[in-house]
Amino acid sequence: MNIVYRITYPNGKIYVGQDRTNSINYFGSASDALIAKDFTPQQRKSFTVTRDILWQSETASRAEVTQVEIEHILRLRSNDPIVGYNQWPSFHST
Repeated sequence: MNIVYRITYPNGKIYVGQDRTNSINYFGSASDALIAKDFTPQQRKSFTVTRDILWQSETASRAEVTQVEIEHILRLRSNDPIVGYNQWPSFHST
């Protein structure tokens, strides 16, 4: 099962990613350093993240999954540093 998911952190910022195995234990590959900058040592002691599946397919190719991921990143603006942690595709304000 291929999925595109959104991770929501306690500060409201999001990360959109894909998982081609639908592993229940996979929470993306967002930059640890980028996320760590937004949380104090105290806040890092206990917090909850949410993972929502935005799209799924049993038959999509790798290219199709990547295209859907990009569409969600752009639509949700998770590549805008104010909104989220995606660093690709690069954010360009209008």
